[in-house]
Amino acid sequence: MIFRQLFEHKSSTYTYLLADAETREAILIDPVLEQTDSYLRLLKELDLTLKYALDTHVHADHVTALGRLRDVTGAKSMMGKQSDVACASGWFSDGDTLVVGGLRVTALFTPGHTDDSYCFYLPEQKMLFTGDTLLIRGTGRTDFQNGDARAQYQSLQRLLAMPGDTQVWPAHDYKGWTSSSLAEEQAHNPRLQVSDVEAYVELMANLKLPNPKMMDVAVPANKGCGVS
Repeated sequence: MIFRQLFEHKSSTYTYLLADAETREAILIDPVLEQTDSYLRLLKELDLTLKYALDTHVHADHVTALGRLRDVTGAKSMMGKQSDVACASGWFSDGDTLVVGGLRVTALFTPGHTDDSYCFYLPEQKMLFTGDTLLIRGTGRTDFQNGDARAQYQSLQRLLAMPGDTQVWPAHDYKGWTSSSLAEEQAHNPRLQVSDVEAYVELMANLKLPNPKMMDVAVPANKGCGVS
């Protein structure tokens, strides 16, 4: 497998490139519009054909490259069926598997950060792309876009029931951390040390975070696949 973790500094977003080394088919997870040219250059350098471009959810802190990548490469732009993004090439539901060469990418519906949040799991590689559901030593906020701390707690329990050596690859990190594991997060993530769902709901209700700076621009743009 070919794998790259790419970073966009303005929104501290991680984009992930995964590809099958034999068929040269590739997938991009959470691409950022401003980085489109760098994605295209990397695909060309590695002699890859982009088959899918996916978002884990409708982002509020950056504009997606889904539409642009679809228009330039012919790749399918995919979103969760709960996202209400009519411009997508297609939609995935909980348990759906996207096939990229020999890679099998399973979509897991994990609402809470937003009501359309998904994670992507590669069981053979034990790789879990957690979007904003589970971050390294944190979890995604739940106070806008129909976020729900109670739902997020249940989503996190679903993830934590997976093998502890599963690698965690989040959609963002603000401290320079790149990856973790489920066992490590279960042991050391402060937001996972609560006693029960009620304690988690209380914790999330008291974060008092400011809205993302680009929220008013990014959300409507992303419902249009990032293409004006």
